[in-house]
Amino acid sequence: MKVIDAHIHFSTIKSFQDTADNISCLSYSYDGLLKEWEQQEVVGAVAMGVTETEPLGFPDHRSETPMGLDLASSIPSNMGYCPGINPYKMEEGNLRELEREIQKSNVVGLKIYLGYYPFYAYDELYKPVYLLAEKYQLPVVFHTGDTYSERGLLKYAHPLTLDEVAVANRDVTFVMAHFGDPWVLDGAEVVYKNKNMYADLSGLIVGTQREINRYKQTRFLQHLLHALDYCDHYEKLMFGTDWPLISVDNYIHFIKGIIPEDFHQAVFYDTALKVYPRLGALLSE
Repeated sequence: MKVIDAHIHFSTIKSFQDTADNISCLSYSYDGLLKEWEQQEVVGAVAMGVTETEPLGFPDHRSETPMGLDLASSIPSNMGYCPGINPYKMEEGNLRELEREIQKSNVVGLKIYLGYYPFYAYDELYKPVYLLAEKYQLPVVFHTGDTYSERGLLKYAHPLTLDEVAVANRDVTFVMAHFGDPWVLDGAEVVYKNKNMYADLSGLIVGTQREINRYKQTRFLQHLLHALDYCDHYEKLMFGTDWPLISVDNYIHFIKGIIPEDFHQAVFYDTALKVYPRLGALLSE
């Protein structure tokens, strides 16, 4: 089965490297990624642009908009990416640079880091981003749910706050990253209600197969399974690993186990091409 990983990272963020070394136990590198893709028939991916300059790490108020990818000197040709938005850097020059960046063929969307930065999705500050998304017919991806950094503020990352944005911008496609976890039932309602809201299933588990096995033996997954049934729109969900938080192999098997087989083609491939129209031209098939 061909796979598109609709949510990965490819940036020199210290927390990503630490996770790869100590928790997910994988090679967080250009070659390490390509090896995993070759083994698992991954034909394309969407990387989320994010950078850091401060000793404290991300979230970084000094990173420029747009935030890009800097793990290696080049990126795989079948990798699209979403430039990251730092709401503290939204001056006229930043917006001009963002518009220039999104005209590149490998830019497939835009990424807003709710929770990491203390602004709601419906804040007027983000309006120029939504206007650019509409102009260039690009989706906007929101981080939702838990924040990896203790400096994040969770109220800004609650998935219910996306409903207002979806209603106010009906001609823009939005993606709720991480399905709003742990508030996945609220996230499911927002996806169910709004035709322009999709979700990726990335980042639900961090670690190795050991963590997956442990969670399967507890009630940990019940809230997620409930939300998936409630949403009742598997065709609006996308596979994503949040690599390097977990290996591609382990996460494919995990997602296959919670998504009905009839929807594997949509979740692992078709929906990503619908949400990210530019991605198709980059795939290695």
